[in-house]
Amino acid sequence: MHLAVLGINHKTAPVELREKASLTGEMCGNLSRYLLDDDGISEVVPLSTCNRTEVYLVASRPEIGRHEAMSALAGIAAIELRDLEECVYYHEGETAVNHLYRVAGSLDSLVVGEAQIMGQIKDAYHAAHERESTSVLLNRLFRHALEVGKRVRTETRIGENPVSVSSVAVEMARKVFDELEGRTVLLLGAGKMGELTATHLVSHGVSSFLVSNRTYAHAEEMAEKFDGRAVPFEDLSDYLHMADIVISSTGAPHYVLRKGEVERALRKRHNRPIFFIDIAVPRDIDPGVNDVYNAFLYDIDDLNDVAGTNAAQREKEARKAEAIIDEEVENFIHWLSSLEVVPTITALREMAEEIMDGELKKMLAKFDGDLTEKDRNRIEALASGIVNKMLHEPTVELKRAANERGGYLYVESMRRLFKLNGAKKANSKRKEHQKVERIED
Repeated sequence: MHLAVLGINHKTAPVELREKASLTGEMCGNLSRYLLDDDGISEVVPLSTCNRTEVYLVASRPEIGRHEAMSALAGIAAIELRDLEECVYYHEGETAVNHLYRVAGSLDSLVVGEAQIMGQIKDAYHAAHERESTSVLLNRLFRHALEVGKRVRTETRIGENPVSVSSVAVEMARKVFDELEGRTVLLLGAGKMGELTATHLVSHGVSSFLVSNRTYAHAEEMAEKFDGRAVPFEDLSDYLHMADIVISSTGAPHYVLRKGEVERALRKRHNRPIFFIDIAVPRDIDPGVNDVYNAFLYDIDDLNDVAGTNAAQREKEARKAEAIIDEEVENFIHWLSSLEVVPTITALREMAEEIMDGELKKMLAKFDGDLTEKDRNRIEALASGIVNKMLHEPTVELKRAANERGGYLYVESMRRLFKLNGAKKANSKRKEHQKVERIED
């Protein structure tokens, strides 16, 4: 078994590419089925959030994972392969485990310490488990990752005064307007992100809200929570000029605000500025708005600058979290090594005995019955003794390596050197492993 992850995130890919690679639940299912059709891949978990799209997989050989995962992602998301190749990262084995644990601990997030990633990982894993695209290894890995994330938040202060993407957006608004009291805010979208943003705005003195959503009832519910006013989504352009700050976080697949609408709103405001923050992926606001006089637009990539100001405050807690992750990675790798040792030793011995039996059969056939039963037994004992002596040291080393950090490398090397990775056998046992995992639950 070979564990790997291929992905893109806010560090490696621009927002335009991340928009294309953002996967719906149906797309994640299609990607998983496509990969599992390959005999060399036995487990798959796609993870798609605002700032990352990743594919975790278990393959029979290292060279299978990267090519297959990248081809599948490019095909499902309709991305040119060459564009994706420039932005992907690919981690294997222990490095892949470390990566997922850092993601779960929010150390790899746009804003270190944000809490949303835990729920996103949990949802991605549960969806994959329901699709029966996970088995022993990814079941254990993702459950452990969620435990690691909880431990990081419990044993460090990295989650205190949490700074999510929405709170960073509010922080940027404060820098533009100094004081937020007396400002009118238009929230586009009435989901969790919009509600969280509104909560941060209230804590900074905002009391005037307009809320717009495609489902008017949802806009009314949100507006009621914050003593605001719901406005019809289809009449959005009639209310845009009333807003000093527009924060957009809808789930629309296309722009909900375009350059012309903003130009008309500013004319009604006599060119008093409007500050736009687009925290949606895909983006809600036409980038051309940036060219409009006194319209200031920031998308999710622009939040990197503000997120950077928090780095110094969280550095100490992040170091504590890294120490926890290192410890937990070692625990998982130890489990992985022990999991593989016994099957590897068994497969190695079966291979050696099969070769021995075949050669003995050919050699004994040449004597054409001239050997006594005693002679045959001596020859067979000699062959068996040679095999046992040759396998003794490798077996001892494998058992010893299972108790050491990095021991899985010995196991993986042994399986590759002697071609013990049976892809078809691994795939045939996938559902059997899934049943075992359900029983263990």
